[in-house]
This record gives sequence, C-alpha cells and structure tokens, in this order.
Amino acid sequence: MPFLPQEIIRRKRDGHALRREEINFFISGLTDGNITDGQAAAFAMAVYFKSLSSEECVDLTLAMRDSGIVLDWSKYRLDGPVIDKHSTGGVGDLVSLVLGPLLAACGGYVPMISGRGLGHTGGTLDKLEAIPGYNISPQTTFFQKVVSTAGVAIIGQTELLAPADGRLYAIRDTSATVESIGLITASILSKKLAAGLDALVMDVKVGNGAFMATPEQSRALAQSIVKVASGAGTPTSALLTDMNQSLGSSAGNAIEVREAIDFLTGNRRNERLEAVTFSLCSEVLQISGLAETEGEALASLRKALTSGQAADRFAQMVCALGGPADLLERPENHLPLAPITKEIYPSEEGFVTSINTRELGLAVVRLGGGRSEPGQIIDPRVGLGKIIGLGEKVDRKTPLALIHADSEDSVLRVADDLRSVFTVSARAPEESPVILERIASP
Repeated sequence: MPFLPQEIIRRKRDGHALRREEINFFISGLTDGNITDGQAAAFAMAVYFKSLSSEECVDLTLAMRDSGIVLDWSKYRLDGPVIDKHSTGGVGDLVSLVLGPLLAACGGYVPMISGRGLGHTGGTLDKLEAIPGYNISPQTTFFQKVVSTAGVAIIGQTELLAPADGRLYAIRDTSATVESIGLITASILSKKLAAGLDALVMDVKVGNGAFMATPEQSRALAQSIVKVASGAGTPTSALLTDMNQSLGSSAGNAIEVREAIDFLTGNRRNERLEAVTFSLCSEVLQISGLAETEGEALASLRKALTSGQAADRFAQMVCALGGPADLLERPENHLPLAPITKEIYPSEEGFVTSINTRELGLAVVRLGGGRSEPGQIIDPRVGLGKIIGLGEKVDRKTPLALIHADSEDSVLRVADDLRSVFTVSARAPEESPVILERIASP
C-alpha cells in the first residue's frame, strides 16, 4: 500500500514504532527527491524527541545503506576479511593513518571512508589532503583496486555510497537534530556498511575533547552502534577511549601526517596513541577471525611495525592514490610546516593536572588549520607540536606546546589562550587509563 510522508512523520511524532516498509518508503523518497526538506526535517525532529528502537534503527541503517551502491568484493578474490574502524573524532587523533596500514599488514583489507574536521575535532581527509597529489575522491572501481593491492585506501564519501545519509545529514545540521543517538548511529553505519565490511570496531571518545557531551552519552552511542551493526549482520565492538588530552603529540594536518610517518617507521611513538591504536586493531583482528586471542593480535601488530610492513602499506596507498613515492623517506620535503614557531611555557612550575582539550583543538582552528564555517580553505602547515600530556612535570624551561603559525599575528591570537588551556598544580594527578570500557556485540 502507498504511504504518505506526513503520516509516517505523525506516527513517529506520536511515539509509534515505524514499520520497515514505512522507513524504506521514506528513505526512498529522500533519495529520489519526493520527500521535501521540510518533511525530512520534521522526521528528524520526531526521531530526536521520540527516539528509535533498535529494530527501527537497523531498518533505517539498511535503508540508507541501500540508497546507493554496496561495495562487492567477490571479484577481487581477497584472501582476508574486509574490516574497518570508525572514530567519533578528537584532537590529535591520527589513529586512522596508522591503523589502516597496520591492519592491512596483518592480513585485512581496509576500505576506509573518512570525513573532514568538524568543530574542534580534526578530520582524516584534511590530514591526507596535506599530502601533495593525494586523491581523496577516486572512482569506486579504482578505490577497490587500491584496497585489493595495497590492503588499505582512505578516501572521502562519494555520492554513490549512502546518498540518503548525505541529504539527511545536511538537514540535521540545520534543524538542531545532530545529537540524536539513533540518527548518529544510522548515519555512521549506513556509510560503513556500504563498504561491504565483514567486521567493524568503533572508537567512541569520552572527555572534554569528545563530540558527545557526557560519558553517559558516549556509552549510549557505543552501545547503540554495536547493537545496530550486529543486528544488521556486521560483527562490531566498541571501545570508550579517553579524550581529556590530545591523543597524539601534535594537532594539525601536515604535522599529524608527519607524526603518523614517525609512528610507522619507528622514529617516535606516542604511548597513548600506540595504546589506543593497538587496542582498536586487536579488537577488529579478533572479531574478524584474523587473530584468536589478544596476545596473538598484539604479536601480529608488533611484527607488522618492526618488519616495516605497515609502513610499506602506507607508502603503497599514498603512491597509488597520487601522492609522492618518497613520502616516507623525505616527509619534510612534502609536508612543510608553517614558518613561524613559538614555544608556550607555563607561568609556574608543577604538574599538568588538566587540559581543556576542546580549546586545544579550537586553537588549531584559529591558526587556520580547521574550519569555522563549511567549505572554508584551511592551511595544512599550521598546528601544534610537542603537546604536553597530563601528569607531566613542567617549568619555565619546559614548553606546554609548540605553535606553528603563518604569521606573528596568528601566534598572538592564540598564545595566551593556549597557555590557559593547561592547568599546572603542585601535586601530580592520578594516572587515568586511556581505554575506559569495551562494549561487545550482544
């Protein structure tokens, strides 16, 4: 029987569970234009206030996934599972750049669809665009070919993958419905499942630099994603990870790519970054069947790093997608940093007891390394380096961070605010774990 969009909206507004056929009808209309922006906004607001059951969210996810193509890997005769990870975003979060090559070196195939920076959080696509020539929008068949040969390719969302989500996301952004757990879940998973995944791991941030405002909201989102993804047929687990400080030692675009290269080549590895990356990798290696135990997974990851295989996968990906063939050997030639540098020092000696991580990310935005409005051109050279961590001892000779800016005026705009981001006290804080909780498939 035919449905009326307004009746579907009314039923959800009044708190009724929508049938699969109703959801499919609405998403089909969203895709072909028969559903107006006003109707889509009303639907999103009804969902925001009345929520979605797990069954409704599964149906919505699959309907949005099937609004475009779903990648088929059968003709590529892959000898391992198709796996991926998704993060809710943070500051200094360059995990994707090292996780993808690591998983590829361990026998997985990683078709990673990533996004741009949002608010105070950095975006993987923005980092990759700092690499000269890197193509974030290849044709779908070429994307699949790169994944099949290099084991990993990180690109942006195309109009062919979950187009209904693209339209609904834009409407949510202008209708104050972004924070809906059900809509966030369906948005993330429709794009990820369109990549034809065999397994997925989620990194859901918790803390003052996280997208979700409270630990309870972060946990609710993680639980929703795991339950819905599993209900849609993709084994998934999630880790709640700490975002009360920068994950890596840097924040920016070119500078984070440099840190990723240092990590992969063994020049320098931030301990917190390594802990989160290895934990996420271990999860997806186990749920995909590439490792039977955590110990086996960690041993495989160590070997991938020390043997240089992970670095080689990264180099293959970059070269295949148009980047320089010698990026790993000469990163400074291809990833220049801004010419003006300034170290920021504390006003007193002591231990770093808190960091306003959100403001740390916003400092990068004010330097020109992020966007204050959609479509804004960013400067990949600017950012922060040598970011101090919680619990570290500082004095007037130990910098809190190093600013990379394009002008002295830019330095002046952020220097004082950046100093206030860090709280220094006489007593060291208690050490807090970086992995807070694991949420597994039901």
